Formats: sequence, structure tokens, C-alpha cells
Amino acid sequence: MLARFTSGSVRRLPRVAPVSTRLYTEDAFHKKERAHEDQYAREHEKEQLAKLKKQIEQKKAELAALEKEHAEASKKA
Repeated sequence: MLARFTSGSVRRLPRVAPVSTRLYTEDAFHKKERAHEDQYAREHEKEQLAKLKKQIEQKKAELAALEKEHAEASKKA
């Protein structure tokens, strides 16, 4: 009776094919790849900020020139 009870109540799991194992960890590769991507993104952002700062300085110079012209024109009038 014990044999009938245990064999009927045990569920059998399907057999799964063995998974191949790697000799290296993918985490290290992903961390390195992510670090390279982050570094590229920071460099790209730095270049964009430098470009924007240069444009701001040019616009400030243009504004100063226009204000100077306006001041001269208002003195003549």
C-alpha cells in the first residue's frame, strides 16, 4: 500500500536537455560594454555642451554689437 501511495502522489518533471555552460561570465562583458557606451555618451554630451557654449558666446557678441548700434542710433536722433 505504501508503494501505491508514493508512486501515485509524486509528480514527475519533464526531462530538460542539459544547458551548455560557458567558461566566462557574461556579466563582466556586459559591464565593460555598458562602461564604453556610458563613456561615449558622456563625451558626446561634452562636445554638444561645448558647441552650445560657443553658440551662446557668439549670440552674446552679436547682441552686444546690436545694442551698441542702437545706442549710437539713439544718440544721433
